[in-house]
Amino acid sequence: MSVRVLLTDDQPLMLVALTILIGDTDDLEVVGRAGDGREAVRLVRELRPDVVVMDIRMPGMDGIEATRQTTAEPDPPKVLVLTTFDDDEYVYGALRAGASGFLLKSMALDAILDAIRVVAAGDALIAPSVTRRLIADFAGTSGPAAPDAGPAADSGLIAGITDREREVLALVGQGLSNAEIAERLVISAATAKTHVARLFAKLEARDRVHLAIIAFETGLVPRRR
Repeated sequence: MSVRVLLTDDQPLMLVALTILIGDTDDLEVVGRAGDGREAVRLVRELRPDVVVMDIRMPGMDGIEATRQTTAEPDPPKVLVLTTFDDDEYVYGALRAGASGFLLKSMALDAILDAIRVVAAGDALIAPSVTRRLIADFAGTSGPAAPDAGPAADSGLIAGITDREREVLALVGQGLSNAEIAERLVISAATAKTHVARLFAKLEARDRVHLAIIAFETGLVPRRR
């Protein structure tokens, strides 16, 4: 079964290019195209796509608000933001609105197709040129810091998780993979994966990006002052 994709962009040429690109694949299918955020939300409700590829700067309703409304739908599709603008405000706004991915239009076409598949499978993806800078900005450091289970332990949002899970959540917030978490905490990769899976369930997180946002918002990863 192919992944049903809704394309949203105010540039007709971009819509055509993506439609042709996806049309050459066997596992992806364009089910609709929208020229602005308001139309995208309407088509999400009408067509029930699996993934929405969303531009940010559009007339009327922008992509961030459209993402927020889309992800608030019952059984919502995944949203992959695809934009020209490499701006931290847009990145964080999109992720807070519920996007599962953030890519730049300058990326290779094959990378865009792979990203659609990644978010459709329930994972998250951010353009490599954005990821490290974004994490460093929120964490206030150029490299991984030791996890801190201090004041955040009292947060109602994470009150039900264990001390070890707080450590794992802090490391997810720093952008570490399961293998890197396992190495940092001197545990097996399987154990790290289990801890992350339990965090998904306990915190009702959509994906690793959502877990990272929770880590920032509860203070497990300090923001830059």
